Amino acid sequence: MTDAVTTDGAQPIIRMEAVNKWYGEFQVLTGIDLSVRTGERIVICGPSGSGKSTLIRCINRLETVQQGRIVVDGIDLTAGGKNVDAVRAEVGMVFQQFNLFPHLTILENCTLAPMRSRGMNQAQAEEVAMKYLTRVRIPEQAKKYPSQLSGGQQQRVAIARALCMTPKIMLFDEPTSALDPEMVKEVLDTMIGLAEDGMTMLCVTHEMGFARQVADRVIFMAEGKIVEQAPPAEFFGNPQNDKTRQFLGQILSSNH
Repeated sequence: MTDAVTTDGAQPIIRMEAVNKWYGEFQVLTGIDLSVRTGERIVICGPSGSGKSTLIRCINRLETVQQGRIVVDGIDLTAGGKNVDAVRAEVGMVFQQFNLFPHLTILENCTLAPMRSRGMNQAQAEEVAMKYLTRVRIPEQAKKYPSQLSGGQQQRVAIARALCMTPKIMLFDEPTSALDPEMVKEVLDTMIGLAEDGMTMLCVTHEMGFARQVADRVIFMAEGKIVEQAPPAEFFGNPQNDKTRQFLGQILSSNH
């Protein structure tokens, strides 16, 4: 997709054009072109080391790129400077590790950024925090500390914390891979709820059931390139590329 306008005529909320990135001599992203429309839900999958996490980390400038353009919500990230802060305020990110502050309560973890970045007072920030802790179904944990919660609960706090900034886009980097199997479902259910609310989402995950259920488009990456992308029914039912078929064969057999 090289054109700047999506099929319905709207400007995409995320646009990556000819993005290349290296770590030293190693090229981790090669010629990435990607347009994402508002409200679209994208699942990115692929073998380890294929550049999936790097790709989504470029969208909020946790990683910088050496070539190409990334425009998020009309702001050119590759121009740097204040643009980076403006984009980060609109893009929530949930990591594999929960990255909660251990010395702060759950409520304090959630109110910190809105008070600092959005200029909310404590009462406003706590009201917003409780709204989103309720949204992820753990309002009763507000006064506890992260160490008192299970991994699944901590990850739901991380999602609530990101939502407290009322982002336009949510990025998930393998949000369930550090969790015990019985906790995966509660986090995926939370993400499914967000998808149903119309949140623009990009999610790096191996949870193919989630991809089938939630994604508008599944993107398969290998060796730093987008190899294939299609709606889930087509992606799982009729993959076009040998690498995609091989990956799906491995991952679907290991999930049974």
